[in-house]
Amino acid sequence: MSILKNKNIIVTGATGGIGYSIIEKLDTNGANIIATGTREEKLDELKSKFRNIKTLKFDISQTEKIETFIENATSELKGNLDGLINNAGITQDNLAIRMSLEEWKKVIDINLTSTFLLSKFAIKKMLKNKSGKIINITSVVGHTGNLGQANYTASKAGIIAMSKSLAIEYAKKNININCISPGFIKTAMTDKIDEKFKEIIVSKIPSARLGEPEDIANAVLFLTSNQSDYINGETLHVNGGMYMA
Repeated sequence: MSILKNKNIIVTGATGGIGYSIIEKLDTNGANIIATGTREEKLDELKSKFRNIKTLKFDISQTEKIETFIENATSELKGNLDGLINNAGITQDNLAIRMSLEEWKKVIDINLTSTFLLSKFAIKKMLKNKSGKIINITSVVGHTGNLGQANYTASKAGIIAMSKSLAIEYAKKNININCISPGFIKTAMTDKIDEKFKEIIVSKIPSARLGEPEDIANAVLFLTSNQSDYINGETLHVNGGMYMA
C-alpha cells in the first residue's frame, strides 16, 4: 500500500547515506519528492533510479536564498507542500578550547539556523493547506553530549527545542513537527571511525550493532504518514537502546 500517495515532500541532505535511504523509502510509498543536496552527480543518480523524484541542487548554508528555494521546490511540486525532511547537516569537530568562532558559527548556522528557516518557509506553504509534516533529523549526541562536538551537540539539541516550540505554535493548524534522533548509523561518516573506537561504541549499544540507514528511513516514513497525526513535538529515538529518554 502506498501510504504517501500524492504527498509532496522535500528532502534535504538527499545525497548522503541516510538521505538516499529516506528517498528510497518515500519513493516506494508513493510520495512525490524534491531531493536537494550539494553533489550534483549524486542528485543525478537519484533522479535516474527513482520515478517520483525531481532534484534541485542547493546549499542550505545560503540562508538568504532559502525562501526562494522553498518557493521553487513547491512550484516544482505543483504548488502544494505536504512534508519537509530536514536531514542536511555538517560536523566540524574540535576540543572546546581549540574551537574557533568560525567552527562554532558554521555548524550552528547550517545545522540550526538553516533548519529553522527551511521550516519557517515550509510552514507558510503548509498553512495554506492547513496540514503538513516536518521531520527534523537530530542526533543522540544532542541528548548525551560528545567529546569534541560542543558546536554539533548544541546545534542538534537546539533543533529539538525549536521543534517543540514550532509544534506548539502550529498544532492547531494540523501541522506536525517532530524529530528523529539517530544513534550511530552505518554511513560513510561512521566508516571512518577507528575500528577499536567503533568496538567501544558498539559495546554501549544494547542491540550490539550499528544501525542501518533504513532504520532512520522507516521512522521518517511513519512520521510523514497519516499514521502519526496525533504525534507532535516529539523525538523518536532510533539508537538500538544506546540512549533511553
